[in-house]
Amino acid sequence: MTVTVLAEKPSQATLYAEAFQNVSKKDGYVEVNDPRFFQGKAFITWGFGHLVELVSPENYKEEWKKWKLENLPMFPETFQFQVGKDKKKQFIIVKQLLKQSDEIIVATDCDREGENIARLILKLAGVSYKPTKRLWINSLEVDEVQKGMKQLKDGQNYISLYKEAQTRQFSDWLVGMNASRLYTLLLQQNGLKGAFSVGRVQTATLCLLYKRQQEIKNFVSQPFFELAGNVQVEGGAFDAKVKQRFGTKEDAKSTVEIHNLVRGKNQGNIQQVTQEQKKLKSPKLHSLSTLQEIANKRWKYSPSEVLKLAQSLYEKKMLSYPRTDSHYITNNEFAYLKHNLAAYQSCLNINTEVVYPESRKRYVNDSKVQEHYAIIPTKQTAKKKDLSNKEWNIYQEVVATTLAMFAGDYVYEETNVEVNVNGICFGKTGKVEQEKGWKALFQAEKTDAKKEDEYKTYAVLPSIREGEGCTVMIDLSEGQTKPPKAYTQGQLINVMKNAGKEIEDETLQHTLKEQEGIGTEATRAGIIDTLNKQHYIEIKKNKVSVTHKGKVLCQVVEGTVLSSPEMTAKWESYLHKIGQHEGSQEHFITKIKQMLESLMDSAPKKMKTLEQQFHAAKAESSIGDCPVCGAEGGKIEDKGKFYGCSRYRDGCTFTLPKRFLSKTISEANMKMVLAGSKTNLIKGFKSKKGKTFDAYLRYDHTEKRLKPEFKKG
Repeated sequence: MTVTVLAEKPSQATLYAEAFQNVSKKDGYVEVNDPRFFQGKAFITWGFGHLVELVSPENYKEEWKKWKLENLPMFPETFQFQVGKDKKKQFIIVKQLLKQSDEIIVATDCDREGENIARLILKLAGVSYKPTKRLWINSLEVDEVQKGMKQLKDGQNYISLYKEAQTRQFSDWLVGMNASRLYTLLLQQNGLKGAFSVGRVQTATLCLLYKRQQEIKNFVSQPFFELAGNVQVEGGAFDAKVKQRFGTKEDAKSTVEIHNLVRGKNQGNIQQVTQEQKKLKSPKLHSLSTLQEIANKRWKYSPSEVLKLAQSLYEKKMLSYPRTDSHYITNNEFAYLKHNLAAYQSCLNINTEVVYPESRKRYVNDSKVQEHYAIIPTKQTAKKKDLSNKEWNIYQEVVATTLAMFAGDYVYEETNVEVNVNGICFGKTGKVEQEKGWKALFQAEKTDAKKEDEYKTYAVLPSIREGEGCTVMIDLSEGQTKPPKAYTQGQLINVMKNAGKEIEDETLQHTLKEQEGIGTEATRAGIIDTLNKQHYIEIKKNKVSVTHKGKVLCQVVEGTVLSSPEMTAKWESYLHKIGQHEGSQEHFITKIKQMLESLMDSAPKKMKTLEQQFHAAKAESSIGDCPVCGAEGGKIEDKGKFYGCSRYRDGCTFTLPKRFLSKTISEANMKMVLAGSKTNLIKGFKSKKGKTFDAYLRYDHTEKRLKPEFKKG
């Protein structure tokens, strides 16, 4: 019997091949003769991720090639697929192998998208009728591949997962193609330039960012006043303060007068001292999101970079499957981790006591593991010399978090002190560390990555007795309330995960909580990258902000289903039903079409209410007045590869280059030039002769061009 194993990508196929004997590499596939697993000849072949893709609108109808409102909505009668032009050679090889096989083993990534990738290849190759088995594993180590090959699942059991993924794919095409054209055309009618890409997850994410930005912009800082005191006792001194904040100085002074306090020395007594031993368990095992968050906070790695690093470590057989939303492992994984503890400790060059040798439900729970378990090290330990510095950082983080599961709790004593001064209470909390426990594994890094109260910095208090007299130097301190902070890339991953909090409907809230928010572990990093490439957001010093273009899109979709995570919640709820044989693709697609038809009607009406915002957006997006026709309203705009005048259709051909003497000129510097001043000092210009120099830039109105100006002296 001839068998073909279908992998998702070449690297995956190569690792599968290492699990077999008598392997021969061919062009586009691997031939295997291994009687331990196959009764006859076997082949391992692969796609290149999405080998098969949905066709673009013009493939359905010629008129759909042109972006026109009258062509919307675009609803194909039957969705069609094609092989990418650069992937046709490999597809021919895959198709020939599948045609001559008696059985096919689907060995793409173990999730709904991996199932979709494989089934689309089978469909386009015309072999969907052939019997299939499913390889479902979480690690690419040889013994795990071999174990999986001996425990192959019936491929038919995963058809509903394919239907679920395909329904998502069709629906995203319908929303993306129709809504993007609708809003682009309507915005262009209102004088805004460029294309506006719209998508179910990306637009909802952008709106969450915009909401935070508006909160920051509209925040009005308020003064507040606090009563602070330096408490002197026999054993030493410490600072304390009254819990209550006062809105005005007068309120604070009034409280001082009511309690007969003075600014300066007052007599008081230690009213209460409570001491409590607290234990902090080690962090949960990593999902991709938590790994992305912590790596972004600690090393400023972007989420997409963390995914690439984790994927690389997976393909090097150092880490388990990275695209997981689980924080749990099964007892099988726990057994091998326990067996390999010495090797992992040696890898980190640390020797911690194993306090918890048995599994605990916080980390090990077979019932909580669905498709994939948490990210953990494999049985094979890494060597620093074999990894890049970034890979090593990610690997160490995963190993340390895994070892922490076996280490003791972090133990400290918390002391709360209440000081009574004429009937008003000054409070202070202090902490004494007693046992480092699992925290010893993370000493090389700052342990500020979690938000539990136990991570806060506490003061070390002197020896204090309840009932002891004291003197308190009281003063009035003034502060200002602070606006919320802009999200970092890592925090944005968390915001997407917890997007259900934005929804009022409790059922949908629960759905998003169950589905881990909007997007998936595999796609969230890509969504952030897409928003950045579309120029909807910009990332500076790891902080994410919405651009002028992004603000406009958020304003026009506000109040629609596209602006809220609610749409994704409803989608995921029903898609899950399809995966469980409880829903139908036809019903879902019908609902999507109805939603889009409603949008076609409501969007133009919404545009009429936003004329003022469009005017402001056009003003904001301009870089400055045109030096040639500024008096007639000409504005310089970012045209992509250069800066040009908004009145080019009226005949103004003025442009300025984005790159000048081998340096990209930023928008901020170009604004200075157009305002008539010189730029900041720009380093690294290169002359025609190849000489490097630093200079300022000015616009010379006589010569009508940019000119460098050298630093004096």
